[in-house]
Amino acid sequence: MPETDPATPACNGGRRCTLLVVDDDAELRDLLVRYLRTNGFDVAAVPDGLAMEKHLRSHPVDLVILDLMLPGKDGLAIVRELRSEGDLPIIMLTARGDEIDRIIGLEVGADDYLAKPFNARELLARIRAVLRRRAAAGRPGTRAGEGQTYNFGPYRLDVKAHRLTRGETEVSLTAADFKLLCLFARHPYQLLSRDALMDMLKGYERAPFDRSIDVRVTRLRRKIEDHPAGQVLIRTVRGEGYMFTPDGEPR
Repeated sequence: MPETDPATPACNGGRRCTLLVVDDDAELRDLLVRYLRTNGFDVAAVPDGLAMEKHLRSHPVDLVILDLMLPGKDGLAIVRELRSEGDLPIIMLTARGDEIDRIIGLEVGADDYLAKPFNARELLARIRAVLRRRAAAGRPGTRAGEGQTYNFGPYRLDVKAHRLTRGETEVSLTAADFKLLCLFARHPYQLLSRDALMDMLKGYERAPFDRSIDVRVTRLRRKIEDHPAGQVLIRTVRGEGYMFTPDGEPR
């Protein structure tokens, strides 16, 4: 058994993290199993959603690598079901060009996605990043309870109660501000393009080259970053989009 790569995060109790690959491409499954095992993970692989459900009933898993194009039940339906049952980390594999499926997948709760064909090293990096984010449970920016509350910076976001508070003080947000903040909170440390943000904000109409999402982000920043102890919570990635950094970054 290979030694765990120091860059690979450990899971509960310091054990090796367990991954499940769900893909109907047998050659790709075998390749990923071999590669990820040599990089410090315990890995199993199944060809479809039914086999995945059977496997999960008897085997604990720390992260699922899920192809969206599966026989029988498709990947998006599986993401929805997994999210309705818990908070198991999910990385989607999608065919290049399936932009709408990627957006919907992120919206319904996948943690990240990777377009095929991909470099195995990139998948490895994304797996490690997702597991590190999830290992930070209880730290700023992570979910509490049933995923209805998020803590970040000096704030507490209660989705169910539709409230943002800083200490004992409630922060006034418009419905649009609140919706955008919830979207960021559900995707911490994940680069979101302007197009993805606009598509994930349901019912938001836009014209080609519409940059009004920048106005919305700026307005939200003024409300959550403009105070004496202010930190950068929404980082601009030039030419790409925005990234929510719940631990905050110095100005």
